[in-house]
Amino acid sequence: MNQTIRVVLADDHFFVRDGIKSLLESEKNIVVVGEATDGLEALEVVTTTNPDLLIVDIRMPHHTGIEVVEKLRSQNNNVKIIVLSMHESEEYVLKSIKAGADGYLLKGSSKEEFLKALHAVANGGKYFTGDISSILINQLTNSTTSLDPKPALTEDLTITKREKEILTLLLSGKGNKEIAEALEISKRTAEVHRFNLMKKLKVKNLMELSNKATEYSLI
Repeated sequence: MNQTIRVVLADDHFFVRDGIKSLLESEKNIVVVGEATDGLEALEVVTTTNPDLLIVDIRMPHHTGIEVVEKLRSQNNNVKIIVLSMHESEEYVLKSIKAGADGYLLKGSSKEEFLKALHAVANGGKYFTGDISSILINQLTNSTTSLDPKPALTEDLTITKREKEILTLLLSGKGNKEIAEALEISKRTAEVHRFNLMKKLKVKNLMELSNKATEYSLI
């Protein structure tokens, strides 16, 4: 029997919020436990209801969706978060990832994709809609998006068990599809793990990744 997924919706437009609520509650294992109309209220509702998942609009009064994500992560709140947006923007997607969001979904997504994203994120995965592969490749190769610089790499760098698995497969010549099959995850999830790993190590290609892994004895 599937466990019930408890959701909080944060969107300043009643019509949008009500439509999403109706869609979600048509599913037997999803229940909306709270709603918010702005960023401050979203933080309060998440704190009081302790949901499994927050779906937050990227543009809201009193803290944007991305600011809500940043504040929750700064409080060590591990609620799963999907950022909802009308814009398939490289800048917004990357800022959402940087802030700590688990997913990025367009408001024009189909019911099927919406539910697929929700279940993927609720089960511990990642889901980023649209041409995410292109966005990640552009960021890794061109650094065209303006983001805050990361702190310098230190020799006591540690990577997660999953990142180590991704690193090992990458250096053995596996592509995203092969990595996804080997780890029994979606191709999108494999792409996001690969992006996060290369961003953490501050490398842009496999040659630099191999050199960094050797330099810091990461495998």
